[in-house]
Amino acid sequence: MNHGITIEAILPVRQTRSERGALVNQALFGELYEVVEEEERWVRVRLCHDRSTGWIARASHHAVDEAYAGAYLAGERVVTPSLFTPLAKEGEWGARLVVAGSLLPLFDRSTGRSRAGGAVYIPAGSAPVGAIETREQLSRGAFMYYNTPYLPGGRSPRGIDDTGLVQVIYRLAGRSLPRDLEGQLATGETLSFLEEALPGDLLFFGDEEKVSHVGIAWEGGRLVHASGRVRVDRVDHHGIFNEELRRYTHALKVIKRAW
Repeated sequence: MNHGITIEAILPVRQTRSERGALVNQALFGELYEVVEEEERWVRVRLCHDRSTGWIARASHHAVDEAYAGAYLAGERVVTPSLFTPLAKEGEWGARLVVAGSLLPLFDRSTGRSRAGGAVYIPAGSAPVGAIETREQLSRGAFMYYNTPYLPGGRSPRGIDDTGLVQVIYRLAGRSLPRDLEGQLATGETLSFLEEALPGDLLFFGDEEKVSHVGIAWEGGRLVHASGRVRVDRVDHHGIFNEELRRYTHALKVIKRAW
């Protein structure tokens, strides 16, 4: 199996082989992927951390050899915990900004350097996966995305969707969750009542036919979720009450404990 690595801060992953194709995901800096199919201008990839698939532009494909891929998969998971972290490439002037939840592959703690493919990168800050250690920190971590625009397929402070918010925040807590709603719904222990929910638990919403939305429980009968933008709303056994609209917008269906 051939592999590649993301060296862009945010790499669009599309549903089809077109710049106009729907955005289904974003690969963040340092994420390893398998090459599923190659064409002249496009490469179909499968992200190693959650097995999600999509197409990336060939110009953004950076191949790595199998020795590197093996060392990557066997190594420690180290992330950038801040919303934005400056990351300098050794031998070049300036720095790029990578976003929260980006990975620092083959990170050497003694030198503070990471090796992504054939280049060495020096971050301004890093933390081992699991740097979020309490439920309160997890829900507050979601709050750092407050007012981020909703973007289908997004996983960054420039635009994020509901499952992307959950996945990135749980990564900072050392939990690897699926990218899609169905996968997240299948994760963890189901709770019977909202009163049992603790900060960081997952709240799923929908209608009689299907679940269509997820958010992260916060204290005080509220949740953090991405709907139009990342926002904080009241939640009760009926669902999400939008105080701006003065009405319920999402019906509560399932409560899960994935922490």
